[in-house]
Amino acid sequence: MVNKATSESKRPKAHSLHIGLNEVSAAHYEGWTGPLAACEFDAHDMAALAKAQGIKSSLLITKKATRAQVLAAIRKAAEALVSGDFFFMTFSGHGGQIPDVSGEEEDKLDETWCLFDGQLIDDELYYELSRFKAGVRILVLSDSCHSGTVVRARVPAAATPEQRPRIMPRPVALRVYAGHKAFYDKLQSDVAKAAGGRVEDPDTALANVTVSTRLTAIVKKFSPSLILISGCQDNQFSMDGNHNGAFTEQLLSVWNNGGFKGSYASFHARIRAGMPPSQSPNLFTLGPAAAFLKQAPFAV
Repeated sequence: MVNKATSESKRPKAHSLHIGLNEVSAAHYEGWTGPLAACEFDAHDMAALAKAQGIKSSLLITKKATRAQVLAAIRKAAEALVSGDFFFMTFSGHGGQIPDVSGEEEDKLDETWCLFDGQLIDDELYYELSRFKAGVRILVLSDSCHSGTVVRARVPAAATPEQRPRIMPRPVALRVYAGHKAFYDKLQSDVAKAAGGRVEDPDTALANVTVSTRLTAIVKKFSPSLILISGCQDNQFSMDGNHNGAFTEQLLSVWNNGGFKGSYASFHARIRAGMPPSQSPNLFTLGPAAAFLKQAPFAV
């Protein structure tokens, strides 16, 4: 007879974290609050999806979505999960940029998530995710804008009161960086030192990059298996809506309350096929993710 306690202990654990910000603190963002409408809905809906899959979830909504709280939640999961376990994280809010002071190119920009009291830079996110144990599966869904270039290819398409681009405007980004330069420069320096040297490719953490030979060294150092699906390509915008962001709305439609049958790869393809040409969700992986890509989405 199989011991029930032993059986339970062998079952993979699953934790999820859902972050949604309809605004940010004017005190940190130089008077800008970046009002959005659907990000909190996105976080609640993704938490409900996780719960339906038997995943223990937590929510960080707007004022609670601080740098300290988000980092603490990621670190708690990294400490608790072991090989075979599953960590699911979603972010809905503005994407931003700061000048990269730890990389190789002087004019390079680091992508960020705009949390309530400050930006989480991609250097930090990459480093925190790299601290998960080998064999842990990590799924990150990011419904926000990020760009590695100073000048975008075009202005946002279909920008209406109901559809707002989820990006911190460039002039605001420059003011925020100027007002907090020492803070962000030190963050990048500290992360580089903690990672054992220069962070060669921090942009992979937020996944709005194209595959390049520069990623090879980073992949070799990344022990967990990561799948990251983002709301748009590097030269596009993720659009807000009234109830969900455009990416999250399409994802939930394809998921169909668990009716979707297929792999992560086909899940991404179906989501992308249903989006307009102006917003094409990106799929990126780090670590040994080939087997993970073949699994059913959100499966523990």
